[in-house]
Amino acid sequence: MDGPPEEPAMPGQPPLTALSVAASPARASLIANSHLRCEAMGIDPVRGAEGAPHGRSELSLALQRNERLCSHAAPVMEMLFEQIVDSQSMVLLTDAAGTVLHAIGDNAFLSRAARVTLQPGANWSEAVQGTNAIGTALIEEVPTLIHADEHYVRSNQFLTCSAAPILDPRGNILGVLDVSGDQRGYHQHTMALVKMSARMIENHWLADDHRQALRLHFHPRPDFIGTLVEGIVAVSPEGRIVGANRGAMELTGLSGAALRAHTLSTLMGLEIGALVDRFRHPLGQPLAVTLPDGRRFHLQARFNWPVWTASPLASATADPPFEPTLSPLPSARATGREAPVADLPSRPAQRSTTTPTSPGLQALHSGDAQIATVVDKIRRVLDRDIPILLLGETGTGKEVFARAIHQDSRRAQQPFVAVNCASIPETLIEAELFGYEEGAFTGARRRGAVGKIVQAHGGTLFLDEIGDMPLSLQAHLLRVLQERQVMPLGGSRAVPVDVNVVCATHRNLREMIQAQTFREDLYYRLNGLALKLPPLRERSDLPTLVERLLNQLAPENTPRLSAPVRRLFQHYSWPGNVRQLHNVLRTACVMAGPGQEVLPEHLPDDFVEEARQALQAAGHRLVAAETSASTVSTEPPAALPLHTLTHQTIRQAVAQCEGNISLAARRLGVSRNTVYRALRSSHDVDTSQ
Repeated sequence: MDGPPEEPAMPGQPPLTALSVAASPARASLIANSHLRCEAMGIDPVRGAEGAPHGRSELSLALQRNERLCSHAAPVMEMLFEQIVDSQSMVLLTDAAGTVLHAIGDNAFLSRAARVTLQPGANWSEAVQGTNAIGTALIEEVPTLIHADEHYVRSNQFLTCSAAPILDPRGNILGVLDVSGDQRGYHQHTMALVKMSARMIENHWLADDHRQALRLHFHPRPDFIGTLVEGIVAVSPEGRIVGANRGAMELTGLSGAALRAHTLSTLMGLEIGALVDRFRHPLGQPLAVTLPDGRRFHLQARFNWPVWTASPLASATADPPFEPTLSPLPSARATGREAPVADLPSRPAQRSTTTPTSPGLQALHSGDAQIATVVDKIRRVLDRDIPILLLGETGTGKEVFARAIHQDSRRAQQPFVAVNCASIPETLIEAELFGYEEGAFTGARRRGAVGKIVQAHGGTLFLDEIGDMPLSLQAHLLRVLQERQVMPLGGSRAVPVDVNVVCATHRNLREMIQAQTFREDLYYRLNGLALKLPPLRERSDLPTLVERLLNQLAPENTPRLSAPVRRLFQHYSWPGNVRQLHNVLRTACVMAGPGQEVLPEHLPDDFVEEARQALQAAGHRLVAAETSASTVSTEPPAALPLHTLTHQTIRQAVAQCEGNISLAARRLGVSRNTVYRALRSSHDVDTSQ
């Protein structure tokens, strides 16, 4: 690819070359090192590497993975483009791998850029496009300008590109913000605009990550507080620094990890309680502080005052889109009495109670033998004080089973409290589980707070993703389960508790025990009965599940699946399991309309593409199996119909596997549903003869 044809110089402006752009020794060294890397990778400077855009499904997946980055960056990109409009240029956002996620720009230049695949879906890492601002910024992790013939691939040398990496509060690269344009329109201020815009995205991300934290804004000059060059650190209720923006790292001379190793006291000599009191009024004057190395700053503290006075832990388990509750929790006392239900949080995100309509175990029967076996085992240990450990992939319905266990137990009228051990920050999970007394730590609520374990008193405690619980808390949990009492943080008297414990995880706990990241004694305490929930691709009840979900999603005018959609569903591997099935059907109901037939065009594009690929692959495997069967058969080729040979092959495989459907399906290279359908069809044929 030789790139776009040469165009005349812009009116009133002489042609620019790389020599026209101010270059420091550091930038010259950066470009030289990049060219050496390209040579070592064997990139062709004439043709480059294969950088064609990904397919629609890959781009869709990249956008899903980076949905939060796109939402923070989109308004900033619009504002940045307003500053460079009509300049023959464009604004781009990429992920951490260099894949372009979003682009806006002048229409004429967008068309030119597309000729070198500078467009959404294309990868602009250095390994694909050679030296370029996006790819080189990802490797060097610094703002990077690549102008004209500084690009390694010749077809890209009509460009001038200014890129800045976007970092999260822990210093990890989220992606790159870039402005690319015609090299004749280069302007020295473009890089400054890109750097400021990237910082704006980073600051939005930091504020979103730590919405309920206390945030310190500081700078050597008080009039610079509130600008894009200020430093920002987020502080937890315990006084630990939990996040920082790029400005904080530059002003303090410390890395993100070094800052997070500090507390407010060790870094600035301040106590969080005094700081909260000083800045409870939003117009409080900046405070002068001195760091241990002598650097002096002026700082302003900003925080959500009602949250910090009511419940610093309220947002720890908030799941979007629900907002954290500010309702107070009663203090746990040694009486062991359950807190009044009216005083407990009731927002859906905390999932703290079971509704009367929660289905029991009988409702989980759907015709699948594996599910029936799991339900039967649960019934045998119900109300026997035997802890249940639910294993299985994400999305297989572990919480649904936990709620069904609670609903069918003698504890059904008592609380069901779910705790996702993976979603609560490590610094808060201890207080969230065990509760705390008044004054347990700086910033704690005046009346203290009841922990989740005490909230579940008399009912069921569901510990989801137990494999993600910090090792330091596992011993504490083990002691609570053995002694049946909880000691709140800062408390002097233990609170008796009576809970039925159900745990769940997608991790291999035995491997974690070997790696010493999960306590063996806790594993055996929780593993009274371990039950593995099968993934959806191994279940035989897909049609029943589809029917039930459609009835739930549209009970009055339930849509129906067309034959092509049913075939796609049967051969798809469902990596997201029942959760993914629910989301696909929810979209289908909306797109098809009430009572209408669901067609492939009503399904998400990425799902249809993947399902059709799976259907095609299954067809190839089945043809191969049929060909093999006809080759070894003693009957003449025309003696038996092809479908009969197929059924014979599948029955023989099942017999050789002693009735193990999963093993037979793996050996044949087809899905379990294909085996079940073949067995049912052959049974119908046998009984009719």
